[in-house]
Amino acid sequence: MKLTIDEYSKQFKMSKEMISSKLRAKKLNYIIDDSVTYILVDDIPTEVEEKKVETLQVKKAIAKPKTTVATVIALYQRENTQLKEKIMQLESKIDKLIDDKEQMLRDERDKIEQLYSKKDEQLKNILELVNTKMMLEHQGQTIHEVETLEEADTLDITPVTEPGIVELKDHLKTLNLKSYQRKVIKRRFLSVYDNDVRVVHKDGKLYLDFSKYDYSDLLSY
Repeated sequence: MKLTIDEYSKQFKMSKEMISSKLRAKKLNYIIDDSVTYILVDDIPTEVEEKKVETLQVKKAIAKPKTTVATVIALYQRENTQLKEKIMQLESKIDKLIDDKEQMLRDERDKIEQLYSKKDEQLKNILELVNTKMMLEHQGQTIHEVETLEEADTLDITPVTEPGIVELKDHLKTLNLKSYQRKVIKRRFLSVYDNDVRVVHKDGKLYLDFSKYDYSDLLSY
């Protein structure tokens, strides 16, 4: 059967532009008779057949794939696998957080132990300095008593000191310092002797014990 372009367009509900495109692409069989283009087609299905075809097409479009037991099981297995992976990831994160927390606690414990160790050492040093100062003060009292007894017999007073204990004034004379420098150092000792156990103040004099202490911080200029 042959149809003109208009007939073909109405029969198959296709635009003329699309029909012309298909003709140029030689996707349709056609002939030209008396300058009129005819498209060659097979027998056109009857109206009943067309309705059957349309009904089948609608049913295919509406029909949904049946869900089988295997499909459901596969779906649950896939979801179960995903959940297991998420649980493993969460457990790994929790373990890491616990390890980090434990490490932080261990570090904090070590810091506290070091702090208390330093405090204990400082306390021992303070007690040792206090005891030393008390001993020096006691020795200073003994020296003063001896000097008092000797004053009754002679006017030549020679201070009695322990080995290593030197009066600040005498020590400054041995240093190559100018007068104003010695005054600055003496004022420095006077400002700290109440709080510094290394410096002994007795009868208006300052004594230094080089056998036990270092005075470089106070003697520097």
